[in-house]
Amino acid sequence: MTEYGRGAGHEPWHPEDPLYGDQGWAGQQAGQGRQDPYGGQPQHYQQEPQQYQHDQQHHYQHDPQQQHDQQHQQQQPYYGGGQHYTEQQQYGHNGGWDAPQQQEPVPYGMNPAADPYAGQQPAYGADGTDYYAAPDAYPPPQPPGQRRVPEPEPATEWDAEQEAPEEHPFFTGADDGDDAEADEPREPRRGRGGNDRRGGKPRKKSRNGTACLFVAVVLVGGVGGLGYFGYQFYQDQFGAPEDFAGSGTGSVEVEIPKGAGLGQIGSILARKGVVKSSGAFVSAATANPKSQGIQPGVYPMKKEMSGKAAVDLMINPSNLNALIVKEGERNVGIYAAIDKKLKLDSGTTEDVAEKEFKDLGLPEWANDNPDIKDPLEGFLYPSRYDIGGKSTPKSVLKEMVTRAKAKYEAANVEAEAERLGLDSPMQLITVASLVQVEGKYKHDFEKVSRVVYNRLKPNNTETVGRLEFDSTINYIKAESRLDIGAVDGLRQIKDPYNTYDIKGLPPGAISNPGADALHSAINPKPGPWYYFVSVTADKTLFAVTNAEHEKNRRQYEEELEKSGQ
Repeated sequence: MTEYGRGAGHEPWHPEDPLYGDQGWAGQQAGQGRQDPYGGQPQHYQQEPQQYQHDQQHHYQHDPQQQHDQQHQQQQPYYGGGQHYTEQQQYGHNGGWDAPQQQEPVPYGMNPAADPYAGQQPAYGADGTDYYAAPDAYPPPQPPGQRRVPEPEPATEWDAEQEAPEEHPFFTGADDGDDAEADEPREPRRGRGGNDRRGGKPRKKSRNGTACLFVAVVLVGGVGGLGYFGYQFYQDQFGAPEDFAGSGTGSVEVEIPKGAGLGQIGSILARKGVVKSSGAFVSAATANPKSQGIQPGVYPMKKEMSGKAAVDLMINPSNLNALIVKEGERNVGIYAAIDKKLKLDSGTTEDVAEKEFKDLGLPEWANDNPDIKDPLEGFLYPSRYDIGGKSTPKSVLKEMVTRAKAKYEAANVEAEAERLGLDSPMQLITVASLVQVEGKYKHDFEKVSRVVYNRLKPNNTETVGRLEFDSTINYIKAESRLDIGAVDGLRQIKDPYNTYDIKGLPPGAISNPGADALHSAINPKPGPWYYFVSVTADKTLFAVTNAEHEKNRRQYEEELEKSGQ
């Protein structure tokens, strides 16, 4: 810090100097009773405030004597540090700057108090140069009327860091929604070096404790939740899942929906009480490759089974409580299968079909011929049907008929039958049932369909409008034989389904055709064929004439002899 003196030296102000320390202008009042080393004459600066000069001129205009004394004082020569002015201006209790006070004159050469700054150049020289104008120097002292309140020092980065947390409403307890204090003026905060707020309205009680406690509770709860889920994850990944022991007891039906994965199946079994946890089933199923073959359907299960026991039961097809209707299967076999699944007496389902077929939802064009043996033949659509504890023969048959009806409507059988020159959609279903049984392999279905339509032509000279299919004889006899006997003997059988005797189609279907047979019946492959015979699994021979057909038939018989049949 720069030390200010009267001369060019570095001696500090004297402690009794009115400007020593931070006494300011008030310190001069206390020093009026002591000898002033400067004769009580205040410092005169080259650049005095304009307002101060104005006050002096105004005062002298009203006091001619003082104006004369002032002029006389300004005309006196400067004699260095030992010369003292006879008149001075002091700031007193009542006179202020404009009240002159008289002092007894001092004889020339007499110096009652040594001036420590004698011989020094004044702070402001004759040319007006300020020798003490250091960059960090304090400004010259000003009269009381000209004082300026020092501006607060700008806040530093340290201040912002220290005060920012206190200003945050979360820690100060401030509430932006507090209407009671919204309009009250707030005391401004002071910068560094200023006075802190001590009085006035007490601050609103801070809610720091409550807020911090809330945050702590949330954090503790979050950590606890993460720990719990972490433990569960560890158990699922590395811990052995909870499981029962043994094959279980009691009985419960469980229905597995289509498309269910192992996890969903395990959850269903756990809800039903079959296994203790989904993980137990999934773990056992993952270890058994055959578990990928578990089919949707209704399973008769036991309660409190081990995961392994549940998997072993479900991968066994015989334990799946579902009925599979195969393509080309006759109704008589389906009725027997329903009785077996529902544990009913033999013939129960067939009796229901005969008596209640009208209540099962058949389409209007079905059963259009009085010679139809079974109105449901061709309408028990090939598929898989779940059999549950609430299933009955009627409910199962109705589900099958409903599915067949939907499939036939989707194929637009009414319009297609008319396009093909058939008398009714029922005849189209009958053609499809013949294709399904006569064509052993699906890759032959379209050609077999063409053979049917060629034989139905009135100008057919090969079979004279007869179909002559062995399958119709087997249907009449409820058999499935390849050697049905001589043709002459077959024509003696009098039955509307005997295609060796009648011309045209039988009254109704002889099986339940699937989607491929129906498609082939609607879209026969163009060709002149009237005969066909399947020699091997991948070889079917088609012929146009009877002579060609007999040659193919002999080849077929030779293949049978080679195979030992």
